[in-house]
Amino acid sequence: MNLLETPLPGVFEAEVVPMRDQRGQFARLFCQHELAAAHRDRPIVQINHSLTRTVGAIRGLHFQHPPQAEGKWVRCLRGKVWDVAVDLRRGSPTFLRWHATELDAERMNALFIPEGCAHGFQVIKPDSELLYLHTAPYTPALEGAVRWDDPGLAIDWPLPVTDISTRDRGHPLLDDAFEGIAA
Repeated sequence: MNLLETPLPGVFEAEVVPMRDQRGQFARLFCQHELAAAHRDRPIVQINHSLTRTVGAIRGLHFQHPPQAEGKWVRCLRGKVWDVAVDLRRGSPTFLRWHATELDAERMNALFIPEGCAHGFQVIKPDSELLYLHTAPYTPALEGAVRWDDPGLAIDWPLPVTDISTRDRGHPLLDDAFEGIAA
């Protein structure tokens, strides 16, 4: 497994090198030791799975406030998505910047999004499935979100948006008073 730094501090891409033979392949998808630079021994406490059917659909941009701020590994099990991390960390040198990585089931890569960053994605191939490994349990009262089309973020989504939930469409835009979240 190779761990690659991104332009956002604490956001990492993990590349998997599967072992292949005539039977197929085997790949290690998570190893706390090999991913220690990103994961820093945070326990995985929740694993979630999503299926998004429509190409162009967007989910996000979601995060959790402290004390349940979460880091998460996101991996595409089927299909392909354009996965986005947005730095919302108060005082971060990359505050309000975003980074996107194409997560592809065939490449078997993953993205680590640390506490204080929002996460969202757009579907590139139909019926894309994601697996999420979270370092904190989902806590509805501490959930936060920003809108996928916030002009202050200017995320350059690769495809026209074909579907987004009413809930995600209704998230607030960031205003001048937003100073970030404590991570």
